[in-house]
Amino acid sequence: MRCVANSPRGGGHGWQLILADLALILFLLTLSALPAAEAETGQRLADSKARAQDAQPRIDAEIAASQALFRPVAEGPSLGQWLQSQPRDPRATLTIFVTHTQGGEAAAWQRAQVLADEARASGTKVRAIITAGSDSDVYASLAYDAVAGRGSI
Repeated sequence: MRCVANSPRGGGHGWQLILADLALILFLLTLSALPAAEAETGQRLADSKARAQDAQPRIDAEIAASQALFRPVAEGPSLGQWLQSQPRDPRATLTIFVTHTQGGEAAAWQRAQVLADEARASGTKVRAIITAGSDSDVYASLAYDAVAGRGSI
């Protein structure tokens, strides 16, 4: 006489089916909670972004890869001479980058203004980006950037 209940081919569903049902229920509960969690996280992100934008307005510069770079060096060409040697393209913008150390803000603005005036005299669109840094530095990048707008001098 054989016992059907303990037989592997018997009609019993076994613990595997119960475990699969529990896993499916857990998956569905987790899935149903996702939209609420995303909405709450999204609202917190939006609130923090709004506070950050209110606290400090920021201008993002769109700077393309350079066609050419200029660095003022002793006995080298001036910016105007250098621009005359570059191919003329009305789409190109010259971006002047000036980095200053603490207390060097006024000198950085003056260096940027002198170079910007020289570039404008040659007919080139120009903008300047002045930032604080550990070293003082100045260079210019000629590139196909977005049209010089806010922040230009």
